[in-house]
Amino acid sequence: MDERRNFVRLLGGGVVLAAGAAALATWWLHDDMPAAALEIWNGPGDEPDVRRRALAYAVTAPSAYNRQPWRVDLREPDAIVLYCDRERLLPETDPFGRQAVIGQGAFLELLVMALAQQGVAASVQLWPQGELPADPRQWGHLPVARLRLSSGGTPDPLFSQVLRRRTPKQRFDTARPVSAELLQGVLAAVPNGSALRADGTVEMARVLPLRRLCLAAARVEIATPNTARENLRLLRVGPEEILAHRDGFSLNDPALRLAVALGRFDREVPAREGSRAFERTLALYADQAGTAMGFAWISSAGNSRTDQLNAGRAYLRQQLRATDLGLGMHPMSQPLEEFAEMAAHHAAAHEMLLGLPPPRDARGRTLQLLCRIGYPMALVPPAPRRPLGEFALA
Repeated sequence: MDERRNFVRLLGGGVVLAAGAAALATWWLHDDMPAAALEIWNGPGDEPDVRRRALAYAVTAPSAYNRQPWRVDLREPDAIVLYCDRERLLPETDPFGRQAVIGQGAFLELLVMALAQQGVAASVQLWPQGELPADPRQWGHLPVARLRLSSGGTPDPLFSQVLRRRTPKQRFDTARPVSAELLQGVLAAVPNGSALRADGTVEMARVLPLRRLCLAAARVEIATPNTARENLRLLRVGPEEILAHRDGFSLNDPALRLAVALGRFDREVPAREGSRAFERTLALYADQAGTAMGFAWISSAGNSRTDQLNAGRAYLRQQLRATDLGLGMHPMSQPLEEFAEMAAHHAAAHEMLLGLPPPRDARGRTLQLLCRIGYPMALVPPAPRRPLGEFALA
């Protein structure tokens, strides 16, 4: 309750909260969270079409800032063509579309798993018309993948965790260490190879500087006007906004809803660095980064679109395995973001975790994901998902 009273004082003083949608999402949703926004987490029900049944599971995949940038074409029988929804990109925080492609990989892995669960095998052709260009503005209507379906899919044991998977954004329990054995269980969900590597640590000598790096990077994101505004625009405040959008970051805190109703919450005006509102937002990020009980990261031999997509497929499997083991796994994306103001922290992450400078082109080893791990302090709610019909072109 003290948190809420302080928040009300900030709003009552006419101070606009800073950006940092991910941090703001640590406020618990109230019981008036619209049930329709979460209906996809109940499964596909009695949907008879195997492709749509698989799609109902695939759209629960994680994506940067919960943008859900997926479109599928079902007009060809026995096939699914996957596209990236260019209207759902993040041009400020993800200027090269790397995180968007990682999200495509998570979706694709889950789609293949959901088809296999129904006895359907999917032959995947990546980039049927060539890899997406480096500049997302040139992506046009290029497909990400084409799946040719046939009989004979083999169910994956991790599929049992799909509807239980959550991305925890609250504090982790600092009184409960994560064992090295559990960490290895998560990492082993993706066998290491020459192209893709999964690594991690639960040793505090390495965890503590990574905590500091993540918090410093979060400060840059909420202090940079363009990324701050982009985050603020993704806040969905109150049941009406949540139900209308079903993406971004859902907040049902009464104080914030009151501020919106009174016209005192301006998504176009981030809080000034050093202000009380800014520091309160940064403190919420500190709760996330500062309670990490370990970190896991995925790197790839290069930074091609295929590397990025495969990293997303690997991350999806890791998070399902973490769910199976009772662990929370939450991406700390800020140090790996590629807008200009983040360059120093981007370089520091590569030096700390790979012992290498960040690559100058797509040919050097690249960090694709950095996640904190730990035990959530309370039940983690599911995130809203858009209606199934918004993802399909047929």
